[in-house]
Amino acid sequence: MSYISTSDRHDAVPTAPVGTAVLLLAGSSGRIETERADLLAAHGARVRAIRWFGGRDQRPAPHEVPVEVFLGQLAELRHDSDRVAVFGTSFGAEAALVTASLTPVASVIAAAPTPVIWSGWHDGVWSSHWTRHGLALPAVPFDAGWTPTTDPPEYRGLYASSLDRHPAEAAAARIPVEHIAGEVVLIAGGDDRVWPSKAFAARIRSARDAAALRTTTVHHPDAGHRMVLPGETATVGGVRMARGGSPAADAALGAMAWPEIRRVLSLHEAAATR
Repeated sequence: MSYISTSDRHDAVPTAPVGTAVLLLAGSSGRIETERADLLAAHGARVRAIRWFGGRDQRPAPHEVPVEVFLGQLAELRHDSDRVAVFGTSFGAEAALVTASLTPVASVIAAAPTPVIWSGWHDGVWSSHWTRHGLALPAVPFDAGWTPTTDPPEYRGLYASSLDRHPAEAAAARIPVEHIAGEVVLIAGGDDRVWPSKAFAARIRSARDAAALRTTTVHHPDAGHRMVLPGETATVGGVRMARGGSPAADAALGAMAWPEIRRVLSLHEAAATR
């Protein structure tokens, strides 16, 4: 493999390419998923992992981030690939699903996904996570009366109550996953304490099943918000919150998801050696 890294991007190029290019998106941590990019590249994918907020000339927070950022990256990856895919986690999964509903992709991998667009906060202003053509996309506002009852806070109840309190806004903010022609792989932990990703995955699956679109769901009842793929180290840091799961369960979810990830990306079963 070869690597090209900058402060806001990491490109991993395989020695034995399979023809798949992957745009890799992290969540609210704002980090670049270098280890995951290298893992996928070792199995034949050409991977671009990007920072999508908090970097140079980027929005400082997950707040009114232009989806053109992701569309542009996918357009570049198409130039030297047979097919493109997008792989996101949490807010990155939200970005992946929104982006794939706007441009053709071979597949989407959404870990800890959401069926709707959420609001973000910056400089005292609430608005959508995303913009399109300079306009904020519809987003679900948060339940202003909700307060955490745990330390560190679990936000699962906030997301659930916000959907219940704002049904009209939630309907407007629904991601049109039926517009994604490629296969969607949904990965969720039943002990996710950030948001109810298992229930969220079920909503996405229901919408796609109604449109007769291929969708795969991977679920482990004891895993949390962050899965760990075989060969990865567990991620630490990010926004202070309870994420649920355990090292063993998060790794078990990753082990369950890995064959499906490898299949939809057409990866080599064994990693290439240098």
